[in-house]
Amino acid sequence: MACISAQKTFDSNRFPDEITECNDSRCLKCIEPVYKKYIDPMVSRRMSRIVKRGIYSAKSCMEDAGIETPDAIITGTGLGCIEDTEKFLSSLIKDGEKLLNPTPFIQSTHNTVSSQISLFLKCHAYNITYSHRGLSFESALSDSLMMLNEKTAEHILLGGTDEITANVFDITNRLGHWKKENCSNLNIRESRTKGSVAGEGSVFFLLSGKANTHTYAKIVSVETLSEQLDAESVKKETLSFLEKNNLNPADIDLLLLGINGDSSFGHIYHSLTGTLFSNNACATFKHLCGEYHTASSFATWLAAVILKERSVPAIIRMDNKPIRQLKNILVYNHYRNITHSFILLHNAEF
Repeated sequence: MACISAQKTFDSNRFPDEITECNDSRCLKCIEPVYKKYIDPMVSRRMSRIVKRGIYSAKSCMEDAGIETPDAIITGTGLGCIEDTEKFLSSLIKDGEKLLNPTPFIQSTHNTVSSQISLFLKCHAYNITYSHRGLSFESALSDSLMMLNEKTAEHILLGGTDEITANVFDITNRLGHWKKENCSNLNIRESRTKGSVAGEGSVFFLLSGKANTHTYAKIVSVETLSEQLDAESVKKETLSFLEKNNLNPADIDLLLLGINGDSSFGHIYHSLTGTLFSNNACATFKHLCGEYHTASSFATWLAAVILKERSVPAIIRMDNKPIRQLKNILVYNHYRNITHSFILLHNAEF
């Protein structure tokens, strides 16, 4: 695995010792690594932030796995290379549709990140990008699991990446997506106001059908829903998902929730913690990475780290309920009650 996020996660696949807190902004920006470790500085100058992050995290992931070339590259992104899209549209307006630089347009497509990774790794195999808003990463994950089950690929590079720009922030802010007041990202779970804190990130995984010494965890199953649901419907869908995997709520050792501090949607999460999982340990992750379309990729990384280290960081806990073991972790996330997803992870001993 490899993760670039608003926390210092790029240098190792373990929970950071120091947590980054932001008090004076409603946007969590990624902590950037030194890209020259994997990317030539002259080449890096011509790359957008999201492309550099994608290549760095993909290369770091492959190095962590001990694999040089994957059999497939599958990524998910909500907005793609939005920074380059803005550059092209701005020049389109400024220059009156004349003498336009084609580079920003070429690099503005959603599949630019996976394409650049393919060129960088010299991988000419299956390459696809899913852009399904809040289900972008889950769609990529579903495709990856199907390929592994069908044995059409042995090693799959899976990623979820998104970036936030000033323009995107301003537009979505006018739509009421973000807090009106500045607040600490570490306190958003207790917030009673509307809006969340914006985020971004780039997370990559190397998936295989067989475990080895590099394995962190097993991704058992993923399920998605594209509709608005009330709290009761979410509970029914959760039970249905667990039943399909021969589990019940008591079998979940940790429930990892996408609570983002938005009072408009928080009741959906709390309906689970107060009913089905009232006796289970619960935790959250968006106070560390912010809210964005592929935030569930950060949650998956975090869940895998927890299963590997067999320890739940206090900063993500919602309660002090005892954890007997760390065998099954359920990640539940929704994006503004438009898309919902469940990801079930199991420890690597299988």
